[in-house]
Amino acid sequence: MSPIARSATTLLLCVGIFSVAVAYQNADRPTPNATPATEPAPAIADGQPRWWKGNLHTHSLWSDGDDFPEMIADWYKQHGYQFLALTDHNVIAEGEKWVPADANATRKKALAKYTARYGDRWVETREKDGKNQVRLKPLPEFRSLLEEPGKYLLIPAEEITHAYAKRPIHMNGINLRDTIKPIDGRDAFETVSVNLRQVADQRARTGRMMIGFLNHPNFGWGVRAEEMLQVEELRYFEVFNGHPGVRNYGDELHASSERVWDIALALRLGKHRLPVVYGLATDDAHGYHEYGLGKVNPGRGWVMVRASHLTAESIVRGLEAGDFYASSGVLLDDVSHVGNEYRLAIRTEPGVTYKTQFVATMKDVKLDSVPKRDKDGNPLPVTEVYSADVGKVVAESTEAKPVYKLTGNELYVRAKVISAKPHPNPYAKGDMETAWTQPVRPSKAE
Repeated sequence: MSPIARSATTLLLCVGIFSVAVAYQNADRPTPNATPATEPAPAIADGQPRWWKGNLHTHSLWSDGDDFPEMIADWYKQHGYQFLALTDHNVIAEGEKWVPADANATRKKALAKYTARYGDRWVETREKDGKNQVRLKPLPEFRSLLEEPGKYLLIPAEEITHAYAKRPIHMNGINLRDTIKPIDGRDAFETVSVNLRQVADQRARTGRMMIGFLNHPNFGWGVRAEEMLQVEELRYFEVFNGHPGVRNYGDELHASSERVWDIALALRLGKHRLPVVYGLATDDAHGYHEYGLGKVNPGRGWVMVRASHLTAESIVRGLEAGDFYASSGVLLDDVSHVGNEYRLAIRTEPGVTYKTQFVATMKDVKLDSVPKRDKDGNPLPVTEVYSADVGKVVAESTEAKPVYKLTGNELYVRAKVISAKPHPNPYAKGDMETAWTQPVRPSKAE
């Protein structure tokens, strides 16, 4: 064959190979206006708002809880929660951490249950300096075992644990990226303020949705109403905490957490022109092996957040909008404020009755106070005494769909729903299952 013939043959062969390659590459490409071979994948979620149940305050062996984080997260999942924030003291569950495997009988029990649930290949133990240790798994390592899109979510968090003058001042940071080290303040007011500001600063720096809230103000009588009402950064606090030592109900000298809430709301709105403070219910659980009155158990308090998706961002947005309620057992199908009507729809149970109290402070109520005094007439370092019309029950209902019509004279109104059903593992003897809705204000048109 001549050189010219060989070149022509080679050229034709190359063109043929290129044509086959192009045809193969375009084989699955639809021609313009052609019908795709398959339908598009369905949407992962329809985005319709719904209620999500979650706890924002729980402890594990990463600080002073008595169980492994996977076991705790699994407990909440098995008991119908959709999200959980593990809030150990001044730490986020990350990095390398080993703890004694047999420090006491409770730890031995915890390790045996942990191994039975997750298996020897998951549980890591070692001997060091003659002592048996077990490795705590960080959140990024164990979350994939438990999380399910649209069903269960774990949110990184921390209890920012501090004090002022021996008064405990604790705050939770939710959906944090980095651990926050507590900062000292000149007084209790500033201690709350500067540490909540740390959460806000991290949010601004990272672009990540997160919130901070004040925990159990009556624990150690740490934070008084007069201090809460001054903190501009304060948006949320625990009106109910399931730890039996936090003194939710106060005593003869100290106001209850609900009373503190009403005082703070009335003065923030009626005097200081500061935003509403929302009320949370949480567990603050530490003990997962022995259950009963006086134990620090899970399942006592939670929040129901209305959000379109089960993501940390959506949950935080729902909390920021006040589109949630706190509960120790009562469930609501709806809470709405439209025009001058504040409506609730209680999810009733057969044989259980419900009483809804609408609690308000009116604009014409006097907001001055007097200090409580000791037997010698000296003022006591406690929340002061305010008018009984601050946080007054202005209406009651036994209906399944109670309605309160705002007059326009309210600084705020909130609702408390008390059922006739005893709590199965109460914070205090005699507790009934309850729900607390968030305060609303009259619209400008009223």
